[in-house]
Amino acid sequence: MKNNIFAAVFLLLAVVSGSPAAQEASNPAINIIINNFAARNFAAGAVSKAELDVIIQAAVRAPSAGNRQPWHFTVVQDPNLAKQIVPQVVDGNVLIIISAPGDGKTNGGQILDCALAAQSAYLAAQALGLGSRIYTGPIDALNKNLKKQLDIPANQNAVVLVRIGRLPAGTDAVSSASPRNPTDRQVTYK
Repeated sequence: MKNNIFAAVFLLLAVVSGSPAAQEASNPAINIIINNFAARNFAAGAVSKAELDVIIQAAVRAPSAGNRQPWHFTVVQDPNLAKQIVPQVVDGNVLIIISAPGDGKTNGGQILDCALAAQSAYLAAQALGLGSRIYTGPIDALNKNLKKQLDIPANQNAVVLVRIGRLPAGTDAVSSASPRNPTDRQVTYK
């Protein structure tokens, strides 16, 4: 299944010619990837079960090294518990905590796998018109103080979390995104 998806994306990229702007306009997946942004402001309002199901399915289907799928997802919808983790959450925000076996710091493969799952959830939320933001800052405190309360499996530790929620009216990827460095300063072609 994953190979088919990667093949389809590669084929679409090969078929679409022209500038990055032309590719962006003709391919919704590329449009979401190129225009993603980490929301800083969220509006009150619940994320529906249907939206959350799609986001979780995207995360669960993320690629992982050797198809190990080491992750566990903890979905926090309780606003009081969510505020203990990310104090800025507003009513209706959901936190998706992604954990993996080990201490969450030393197994680079599992950390990468969890990061890919986080990015899949992050992009899926934006594809649905929701805001999303990836956090690692609260992870140490979460593992130290809230792991049992969150029912994170005993053999696992949180690695990353994704905040999902409604966006304030008028929010767009252009005015809300942080400036990006130019591609020519970050890429070398040989």
